[in-house]
Amino acid sequence: MTEEIKIHLEESDTKGRYFSDSVNGAFAEMTFTKAGEGLIIIDHTEVPQALSGLGLGVRLVESGVRFARESGRKIVPLCPYAAHQFRKHAEWHDVLNR
Repeated sequence: MTEEIKIHLEESDTKGRYFSDSVNGAFAEMTFTKAGEGLIIIDHTEVPQALSGLGLGVRLVESGVRFARESGRKIVPLCPYAAHQFRKHAEWHDVLNR
């Protein structure tokens, strides 16, 4: 079921968010702020209890990693969940702002 739940991007000049399809009225999201041309700050990730255990949080952060790679940016994982995922996924460190 998890792969059937699509992840979408909504962005403006300064902010953005990745969010899931609605499942029974609930959706997961990760928000970020664009800090200049080369940096994004992941500031919040939320997965409601109704969607817990589906791997959506990781998919949201992974979407941000893909966005950073495609746009030549680095990520500051300010959100505790995103920071935790960066510690677990060494393969994402190419976009980690150090």
